[in-house]
Amino acid sequence: MLRTAGSVIIDRRGCRVLKIMKGVRTLFTQFVRCDPVCTHLHPMRVDQMRRWCLAVWPGSGRVITRAYATVGQLKSPGTGVDSKTGLKADDLAQKIRLEKKKETEEKDTPRLSPVQKRVMELRQLSQQLQSVHPNVLAKALRKDLLFQNQDILAINKPYGVPAHGGPGVTNSITDVLPVLVKMIEGMSTGSRLHLCHRLDKETTGAMLLARSEEAASHIQELFRTHQVEKKYWVVTVGVPVPSEGVIDIPIMEKEVSGSQPHYKMVLSPVYRVSEGGEAMIRVRANRQAQSAVTQYRVLASSGGCSLVELQPITGIKHQLRVHMAYGLGCPILGDHKYSHWNKLAPQKLPEGVLRRLGLEQSKARYLPLHLHSRQLTLPGVKEHNDIILHCPLPKFFTKTLHRLQIPLPEKTS
Repeated sequence: MLRTAGSVIIDRRGCRVLKIMKGVRTLFTQFVRCDPVCTHLHPMRVDQMRRWCLAVWPGSGRVITRAYATVGQLKSPGTGVDSKTGLKADDLAQKIRLEKKKETEEKDTPRLSPVQKRVMELRQLSQQLQSVHPNVLAKALRKDLLFQNQDILAINKPYGVPAHGGPGVTNSITDVLPVLVKMIEGMSTGSRLHLCHRLDKETTGAMLLARSEEAASHIQELFRTHQVEKKYWVVTVGVPVPSEGVIDIPIMEKEVSGSQPHYKMVLSPVYRVSEGGEAMIRVRANRQAQSAVTQYRVLASSGGCSLVELQPITGIKHQLRVHMAYGLGCPILGDHKYSHWNKLAPQKLPEGVLRRLGLEQSKARYLPLHLHSRQLTLPGVKEHNDIILHCPLPKFFTKTLHRLQIPLPEKTS
C-alpha cells in the first residue's frame, strides 16, 4: 500500500519517491518499483495528461491512492535521459490556470452554426488583403509574382483590391507600387512601376505591370488593338447551352429606375424575334451601344453549376458578366449586380446549390464574385516567342469547385 508523508508519496514496499507540489494537478509521470507486480507509467507531455491519477493494485482492481504529482521528463531506466530535468511547479501551475481560463472562455463563447462557420470562412478567404497595411499587401504581391523580365512584371491580383485608389479606398494596386518596386529591386532604386491595364475590384488573377512608361505604352497598345489573348475562368449558376460558342451582342450603359435607381450595363441586341416567332429581324443599333464579342466553352459541370472558360474579343466594361447573365442566362456565381434585371439584391441561388455551398439564401450576399483572369498571352517581339502567363486559382475559388463537385480539367489549351 501507499502512504503519504509530508510532501511525498512513499510505498512501504520500496517504490520510488515522487514529490507532490501544491496546486499542481496532473498525472504521475512514472511509478518505478522493484516489485515486478507494480504498474509502470511512461512519461507523457503536459498537454496529454489527465488531471487525476488512479493507482490500482494489480490483480485486485482496487484503487489504492489518488493524488497530484509533479511532471518531469522521467523515463524508463536505461534511456539515458536525466530524470532531474522538468517543469517548475510555478510554471506548471500557471499553465493549468491558463488552460482553465481557456476552457471557461470556450464554454462562454456561443457555438457557431455550420452556416455561420461557412460565412466566416468566406470572409477570411475573400477579405484578407483589403484593409491591411500597404507593406503587407506589397509583400503578398511580391510573394505571388507570376513573371518578370527587364520590361514587365505579372502579379496575381487578390480579391477585393481595386486597381486605382479613390475616396474610401484603403488599399489599391497603384498605391503599393512604390513599395513593391523597392521590395523587388532594393531600397535605393529610383525605378517606378506602371499599370498596363485594369481589372475590376472583384476580379482576381493575372495583371501586368511595366518597368517604364515606354513599355507601359506598348502593352496598352497591344490591349487596345486586341493583340493580347485573355482567358478567364468563371463559375456559373447554370450550364450554358450549347456548351461552346460565341456571344456577339452589343452592350450599353443604362439607368435602372425604381426603388433603388442605379446604372448598369445591359444588352442592346441588333436583332429581335418576329411577331410570329419564325424569324429574326435586324433592328437599328443604339448609338450608345458598343460592340461586344465573347467566346466561351464549358470545361466541367456538376449539380447545375459549371466551370466556364471565357475569352473576350473586345474589352467593354462588365462584358463577361453581362454576356453570361443576360446573354446565356447563366450568371457568374457571386455576381449580385447582374443576377437581377431591375434591382440590386443578393444573388438568388437554387436550393441544391445552397446546400452544396453550405449556405442559406439570407447569407448568399457573402459569396465573392468567381471571376478569375486565368491566362494572358502577349505576342512575341521580333524573334522572341509569345509570353504566356498562367495564374493559379484563389483559395475561395478552388474550395467552391470542391463543394460543388466540379472537377478541374487536367489540361486546357
